Amino acid sequence: MKRYVLDACALIAFINDEEGAEIVERILVQALTGECRIAMNKFNLLEVHYGYLREKGVAFADNILKVVENSDIHIFDILTNELFDCASSFKASYKVSLADAIALAQATVVSATLITADHHEMDEIERDGKLDFLWVR
Repeated sequence: MKRYVLDACALIAFINDEEGAEIVERILVQALTGECRIAMNKFNLLEVHYGYLREKGVAFADNILKVVENSDIHIFDILTNELFDCASSFKASYKVSLADAIALAQATVVSATLITADHHEMDEIERDGKLDFLWVR
């Protein structure tokens, strides 16, 4: 079964109905019907939450959390040694943010395709063949 990991920017594109929202929506529908599995690391969900907390307030941000928690998105909330080591390796080897290193590592650890829009940080990783990506834009 196909597995996906959502990066924060992909979830934000979906929530804001930005370019690429239809790609995320298609994967969410596939997860709902059992055609694939979709996950996200809690660290990346934190990125989404604090952004909306700043922009739209606590009620909106907390509602996003409730919607995600009640969806078919599995939230990984444990920093295993394997995830730690993999994220550290991505962070040391590439110019990526810590949050992106976590998303990259999560996708690697669970053998998933990373859904993202962060070309500027991840194109080099794709060229190196380190991971499969589904670009939302």
